[in-house]
Amino acid sequence: MLKRDLLRQLPAVHEIVKDISSEVNGKPEKEITRAVQDAIKLWRKNILSEQNDIDLKADIQELIKTSARKNLCNPGNQIRSIINASGIVIHTNLGRSRLSDKSVQRMSETAHMYSNLEYNLEKGIRGSRHDLTENLIQRVTGAEAAMVVNNNAAAVYLVLKALAKNKEVIVSRGELVEIGGSFRVSSIMEESGAILREVGTTNKTHYFDYENALSDRTGMLMKVHTSNFKVIGFTKEVHSTELLKLKQKNPELVIYEDLGSGALFPFHSHGIGDEPLVSSVIGSGIDVVSFSGDKLLGGPQAGIIAGKKEIIDTLKKHQLARVLRVDKFTIAALNETLNAYLNGEHMTIPTVRDILKTSEEIKEKVMELMIKVENHSSLTVKIVEEYSQVGGGTMPDVKLPTYCIGLTHPKGAEYLAKTFRDFQTPIIVRIKEEEVLLDLRTVTEEETLTILHAIDSIQ
Repeated sequence: MLKRDLLRQLPAVHEIVKDISSEVNGKPEKEITRAVQDAIKLWRKNILSEQNDIDLKADIQELIKTSARKNLCNPGNQIRSIINASGIVIHTNLGRSRLSDKSVQRMSETAHMYSNLEYNLEKGIRGSRHDLTENLIQRVTGAEAAMVVNNNAAAVYLVLKALAKNKEVIVSRGELVEIGGSFRVSSIMEESGAILREVGTTNKTHYFDYENALSDRTGMLMKVHTSNFKVIGFTKEVHSTELLKLKQKNPELVIYEDLGSGALFPFHSHGIGDEPLVSSVIGSGIDVVSFSGDKLLGGPQAGIIAGKKEIIDTLKKHQLARVLRVDKFTIAALNETLNAYLNGEHMTIPTVRDILKTSEEIKEKVMELMIKVENHSSLTVKIVEEYSQVGGGTMPDVKLPTYCIGLTHPKGAEYLAKTFRDFQTPIIVRIKEEEVLLDLRTVTEEETLTILHAIDSIQ
């Protein structure tokens, strides 16, 4: 059969809609029609494609029906819930940190009802959304004042724009990092109007480098915590507390540290990495710091700025503060996350909980799953000793011991990984040496049942 013959067999939209409507009760007719239109468009493109491998004896109508059903179950290009079985706790591509149950509940309540987002209940007048988070951040970090913007890149931009426009900002060359999406600290600085003054070398920067670079044009000394990489070997860096000595002779100088990931929990006390606690950095006397809300902190996407009251007040009054402000859902989720730290309930925060899971805890879950799938007819199944990652550009040198379910299939690892992605609730795995690994560090009990159903469905 030639392509033109297959094209002639493409059915009318209303025919397919009529055929599948009874299978998808409850779906609006317009939604079914769109799904069928997309399916027909897909198969027309497949037929015309030079690289198509369509069976020329295929029943085009059945292929279109199958595609339409899939479109209705899993509409493309829309945000969907997935299962992260990669073992990467803060997975940037998968939405970074998952939120605690209390955070999700508070967001839902905020969505269902009106809120005091910008209303002072005590005085009965207009309020400020800054007030809703500031006190909690003060208590958990020890800062004099604080504010929240929509992400940490925005926080860096606001600090530089408001405090160092047309002034020199001294930064070590070893800290001019590139963060996700090709955004560079140097580029953000340029956009803000601050003037970059590089000192030191990639691997070594000394105190005297900062001291010698000071001039009447200097407005800020900036430290950037390089969360996403490590320089190993012949290295030297200047701690932010050492830079405070320069402020004694230059009281107008602002000492700013971009902490990046923003740890509120002492992971280092559990032998996991060496991320500084935000409270320790602020307690040392630094003027202002910024950090992410959705990395090690384990909350929603946000950029948190904390420090001296005079500086934070200046930032709040800047016109960009409105441009970069967060919405009521972010505030609701962030507040519940901060409350968990204040109440000693850090293990209710999924990011903290999953990073702290021991390999033995994970092994127990893996063995329970192994018993249920080891006799699968198409798969070779085994337990694999491996390592998880913290992720999110954080603690790149930290390996978290774990155990995984290792799966191999005659059709190969890529086929198996795609099969998991195509499941009703997509499951993201990792591949190592033609073997699919399922790391249960980042999987809940309920999600484990879904993984079991997915494995059972593999042919």
